[in-house]
Amino acid sequence: MEVICMEEPAFFNLFDRVIAHIEAKPGVNSEKWLPTDEAMKRLGITSKATLQSYRDEGKIRFTQPRRKVILYDANSIDDFLNKHAKNTF
Repeated sequence: MEVICMEEPAFFNLFDRVIAHIEAKPGVNSEKWLPTDEAMKRLGITSKATLQSYRDEGKIRFTQPRRKVILYDANSIDDFLNKHAKNTF
């Protein structure tokens, strides 16, 4: 077994660089569940009623961990957008 020792500032600098590298990778979704405002932004809508209709119609997945907290599945939003994408000529 090999042990690597480094000073604390160097460790945290390395840690920050690793996180930045992971977040910069395309296709890596750091958050599975999005709050309402982020879901609306990703869908390109401004109406909460539209978002609720997507929920009611089962077009996007959501969870409600508490009474007034609704979170949306980022993957289902991406799937919804891909399903409605139009091919170019």
